[in-house]
Amino acid sequence: MADQLDFQLLSLGMRRMGWIRFWIQTALGVISAGILLFYNVGGNLGKGTLKAAGLSSGLSITTLSFFILLYSLWQGWLIVQKGRALSTPVRPSRGETSRLLKRGVIVDLIGLTLSVIGYQALAGALTVQAASQVSGFFGGAMINARSANVMPTFPITSIEMLSVLSNTQLLMAHLIGLIFSLWLLQRIYRT
Repeated sequence: MADQLDFQLLSLGMRRMGWIRFWIQTALGVISAGILLFYNVGGNLGKGTLKAAGLSSGLSITTLSFFILLYSLWQGWLIVQKGRALSTPVRPSRGETSRLLKRGVIVDLIGLTLSVIGYQALAGALTVQAASQVSGFFGGAMINARSANVMPTFPITSIEMLSVLSNTQLLMAHLIGLIFSLWLLQRIYRT
């Protein structure tokens, strides 16, 4: 009887935590996808204008992290399904459930790693861009008239700052997935 109650509590916990993880990651993923899409569409509309170099590698890595988040969302859905299965007479084994959660931990660690690398690439590019700015400048590319060298400077635009926000949203989504997976894994092995 006590064993049955433990399975019901574990089933309820896995379903609730699985849903919470799924919806938080979905919300953060939608925000991030919207920003990435907005950046790509805005970048294509302004092809004739000069842009700062260096953001593309960070955005590419951020996009990879987004695709890893999609897989993590699928893992979150499987956790909900596994929680439902725990309340049925034909329960999945502890090993099967822990393999699912361990796979979620690995996926979220990979996503976190890609997000951090993408964040470093974006922050580095924006730092170089900020360091090369001429004070009092509010327009497009500008030639520094005080020196003999032709040196274009680019302002940091709001869309570039939004790309950093997109990466931060992905970082948070993977962190939440990791925390929830580790918590559920700890619950499975608690005796």
